[in-house]
Amino acid sequence: MSTKPKSLGVGRLLIAVYAVFAVSASARAIYQLLRKFDEAPIAYSLSALAAVVYVVATIALAKSHLRKTALITVSFELVGVLSVGVLSYTHPELFAHPSVWSKFGQGYGYVPLLLPILGLLWLRKTGKK
Repeated sequence: MSTKPKSLGVGRLLIAVYAVFAVSASARAIYQLLRKFDEAPIAYSLSALAAVVYVVATIALAKSHLRKTALITVSFELVGVLSVGVLSYTHPELFAHPSVWSKFGQGYGYVPLLLPILGLLWLRKTGKK
């Protein structure tokens, strides 16, 4: 009897991307809060909040018993990306430097906007409600 090797799967890839975002966003937020907060307090506070959201989303997506938490967190992430995107277009003075989330993640290939959309689609497809 032959066994098929387990494929990486969309879910595992999604969780891995969230984990990378969680680590990088956390490191960036710590640096910004400690060294550059006075330059753009709103932008850097939002950056720290995003880091927390990515950490929670990563854990919730990885644990099947946290399905509801995953749905809430990823939905909150999408609302946040949309809100920060609009805010960065309407009030660019609040963003001293372009961030991952400003302008809907334009400088990052719109991954910050696409990631929660893909996360919500995956949660819906896999029945994680």
